[in-house]
Amino acid sequence: MLDDDIKQQLSAYLERVKEPFELVASLDDGASSAELRELLDEVVAARPDMITLRTDGNDARKPSFTIARPGSGTQLRFAAIPGGHEFTSLILALLWTGGHPPKVEADVLEQIKTLDADLDFEVYMSLSCHNCPDVVQALSLMAIYNPRIKTTIIDGGLYQNEIGAREIMGVPTVFLNGQFFSNGRMSVEEIIQKVDTGAAKRDAAKLSAKAPYEVLIVGGGPAGAAAAIYAARKGIRTGVVAERFGGQVNDTMEIANYPGVPETNGPAYAAALEQHVRNYEVDIMNTQRVAELVPAAETGGLITVKLDNGGTLQSRTVILATGARWRNVNVPGEQEYKTKGVAYCPHCDGPLFKGKDVAVIGGGNSGVEAAIDLAGVVKHVHVVEFMPELKADAVLVNKLHSLPNVTVHTNKQTTEIRGDAGRVSALDFKCRASGTETQVPVEGVFVQIGLVPNTEFVKDVVARSKFGEIEVDARGATNVPGVFAAGDCTTVPYKQIVVAAGAGSTAALSAFDYLIRTPAAASTEVAAPVAEPAHA
Repeated sequence: MLDDDIKQQLSAYLERVKEPFELVASLDDGASSAELRELLDEVVAARPDMITLRTDGNDARKPSFTIARPGSGTQLRFAAIPGGHEFTSLILALLWTGGHPPKVEADVLEQIKTLDADLDFEVYMSLSCHNCPDVVQALSLMAIYNPRIKTTIIDGGLYQNEIGAREIMGVPTVFLNGQFFSNGRMSVEEIIQKVDTGAAKRDAAKLSAKAPYEVLIVGGGPAGAAAAIYAARKGIRTGVVAERFGGQVNDTMEIANYPGVPETNGPAYAAALEQHVRNYEVDIMNTQRVAELVPAAETGGLITVKLDNGGTLQSRTVILATGARWRNVNVPGEQEYKTKGVAYCPHCDGPLFKGKDVAVIGGGNSGVEAAIDLAGVVKHVHVVEFMPELKADAVLVNKLHSLPNVTVHTNKQTTEIRGDAGRVSALDFKCRASGTETQVPVEGVFVQIGLVPNTEFVKDVVARSKFGEIEVDARGATNVPGVFAAGDCTTVPYKQIVVAAGAGSTAALSAFDYLIRTPAAASTEVAAPVAEPAHA
């Protein structure tokens, strides 16, 4: 099943296994079971002195297998043949079970071990979903390190009957103790916060106790990461507070135009960003949402950032790099049928609509790329564009028109997403020229109509454009002294990763310049900035 290069890599990884463990497979006579058996045999062959395989499992889901050290009480099961994006999840599960330490903060691991509840997680994923591995790996880690936590990872493509029965229309979807728990990407910290009811209060107290920063960056995308690197290299106390490091980059499948990086994908690039920042003395505070920004009471004083959990952080300067999110089409049915046919990530959720009719709203690059991608999986794609012509690049438009199972509807306004029995059943739109109304039966609607800046929390404190973007000058400065902004949340044109990274660097250099030119108020308690160790 694995080619020779992959086998060699697998053997190299599994050399890190320190403790013996076993795989227990539940198989039947089907082709999928034979494929899984072949994969498991190859895993065992890579480290036969530490890994054993039994095939006498009796789980109802066949094929499936468990990974556990005998007597450990670990309850981790893959009802899947972990390939694609999930092959890495399999390798990590093998390493962690075999005693190789995970790359998570010590306090996070301790939280997992001390969770005092019986938790039975079922996570439905697809092998082509780039959002799923984070959730799969987080729940695998929790099951491996706490015997009261059970995790079952289920490939929706392999178990279509369960997808239908549970009306799952988007992945990753997680059930806890038989009830819906979450849909979409979540980090291990976010999952812990959701199941540990006292975590938010403890976290708020810990954050509020932190000493003031000289530069505090709100947001962990390309702009925020670049700002953190440039600030840290100046030798000043730097913090990053973010909902998830990498931001919207995590939801980008392909990155092919970043100078010096011919090709990568969003999750890989996001992980590289975080690792780069962690190479410096930067205080990273993940899974935190900012609720309010309070300017300094006096020149050179401390700016306050209030968090949703009740915690507060202070800093002499703040860089806002909160990015943007997918724009909603804002028609009846959109909110009602989210995760029930309304989706925003064709790479993640496309496989769930195999053989079905779907619609894509939006004729820009993202919409046309989504339609092309979906056309290879679904039965038929309807592309609905508001303008008289598609706005995507010509090469993409030509490719789209060459596909036999795509219908393009231009100069059409979406009016409603209809549903039946709790899931999407049709899309309504009307011709902007004639007013003629049309309804097309579809089971999925993918919304791809651009971005909205994440700036609501600044309210009227920081000047924003009519589109909600933070107004900045050429240095990244806002109208509030000591507050800078960068990236997709600002008025800077061209919402591109490389533009955001450059803007983040500019904002950090401007913040440093502000610090050295603005005397600190008597109330501040942060050290004076020191010289940068090296140029970049």
